[in-house]
Amino acid sequence: METMTSPIVIERTGNSRLREIDFNNLEFGKHISDHMIVADWNKGNWSEPKVVPYGELRMSPSILALHYGQAVFEGMKAFHMKDGTINIFRPQKHHDRFNKSLVRMCMPTIPYEMFMMSLRALIEVDKDWVPTGEGSALYIRPLVFASEARLGVKVSDQYKFVILTSPVGPYYSKPLRLKIEEHFTRTAEGGTGFAKCAGNYGGAFYPTQLAKQEGFDQVLWTDHKEHQYVDEVGMMNVMFVIDGTLVTPELNSAILDGVTRDSILKIAREMGLKVEERRVSLDELEQAFISKSITEAFGAGTAAVVAPVAIVNFHGTDHHLPPIDASSIQLKMKHALLEIRTGAKPDTHGWNCIVRV
Repeated sequence: METMTSPIVIERTGNSRLREIDFNNLEFGKHISDHMIVADWNKGNWSEPKVVPYGELRMSPSILALHYGQAVFEGMKAFHMKDGTINIFRPQKHHDRFNKSLVRMCMPTIPYEMFMMSLRALIEVDKDWVPTGEGSALYIRPLVFASEARLGVKVSDQYKFVILTSPVGPYYSKPLRLKIEEHFTRTAEGGTGFAKCAGNYGGAFYPTQLAKQEGFDQVLWTDHKEHQYVDEVGMMNVMFVIDGTLVTPELNSAILDGVTRDSILKIAREMGLKVEERRVSLDELEQAFISKSITEAFGAGTAAVVAPVAIVNFHGTDHHLPPIDASSIQLKMKHALLEIRTGAKPDTHGWNCIVRV
């Protein structure tokens, strides 16, 4: 358990929007908290981060991020603990992944101390925005984008670092219907699939919209070479329970190293479950449905935690999964994570960063 203490310049808003929020009916990402972190990179250095009122940023329409895609973000959460403190979950893992993404996109990394000072200061100022309802949390969105105003194709010399927060409820309200994607590709090995860069998400919209027009919720992405091996589901890692074994695609440069994925795999192994990180072929998956040896499929990610899958469509045929219940592995994983995040059970991994407010 890590407790951070460090001062930072704070400019408080004179007009809080907190009273406008219905915390019993939170749409994911709809409401942004009162304050944000801002800092600028110029001449090889980051400026001191500041907490300022949330609002518009002045920028030129010629900034390089808008034209050449240098934009990277993270997604993390803060939770109310049972003792009244607030917990930022696994910030070091998120910071590591953030910096790996930044390096891949030729962007300056964020020093760990600066990252943690910024997170702590923002959570302290907007502590009342952390919801207390079941399944709710404060979503945290760190972002870096190229801010140099210039049309030439180049690596930017100027960047802006921003952190926004948003109170959120459960991400998915019902089990997902998935279409296996065998034509379009989200990413390819050797590309930027492992990085949380903006272009990965923009490029995934079109095939996802086509799938939604056919009545599906998301696509199950497959490899770029043969379209015969599972990569991810939507913007989440994907997991299956086959013959009682928790199976997930092994990481490569096309798959995001999910923090929730990593947490679930560690917890599952501690519970004595058999876990396999390996290639998962469509042939294996289809045969598992036919033989009924697959009992669960779910997405794993910061936004949803776990997102149950009800149907996977192979070549126009829907294959159904059993309804989840209290014995489902995915619910056990979700519950175990919640207990660690809220302090109901000891944090033996050092995942929690406590903010005392």
